[in-house]
Amino acid sequence: MKPKLLILSDLWGEEKSDWVAYYIKQLQNTFRIQYYDCCTLGALDTSIYTEENLHQQFINGGIEIAVQNLLLLEKESVSILAFSIGGLIAWKSALKGLDINILYAISSTRLRYETNKPKNKVELYFGENDSYKPTSKWFNSMNIPTTIIPQKKHDIYTNPEFAMQLSIKIYTSVSL
Repeated sequence: MKPKLLILSDLWGEEKSDWVAYYIKQLQNTFRIQYYDCCTLGALDTSIYTEENLHQQFINGGIEIAVQNLLLLEKESVSILAFSIGGLIAWKSALKGLDINILYAISSTRLRYETNKPKNKVELYFGENDSYKPTSKWFNSMNIPTTIIPQKKHDIYTNPEFAMQLSIKIYTSVSL
């Protein structure tokens, strides 16, 4: 049986996630894929669909609700590919006991506030020009493999070329 890969959306959830198809297309032959809309996991009200409103809801309890729901939904060992807020939700889920083989977190800028790291294998990816990426001091203290993509911003993960390169890395690591 193929290993399970969870894909956790960014702040926008499924509504603005056409780009996730780049990853699914590349990874579906290697993994059983389960996609989670983080807005749904966090029980957000999306009737006012603005970045500021969604962000505030995540910060004001949505992240913790999403973590609780993910822990209820997933009982087996999984690998996770998570984008932006999804990376923080996966990270916090790992700290609370979710059995993760590896977490690939892309542009998960809120990790900069984390002081504890999961025992699971984690790989981080950030655009060099992402204003909210963690500091060098944070990266050094966490000692987690991190790739900084030159001249790219927060939305690096929506780029088809980046998606293909990361997907190749992910499915190659499974077959090793």
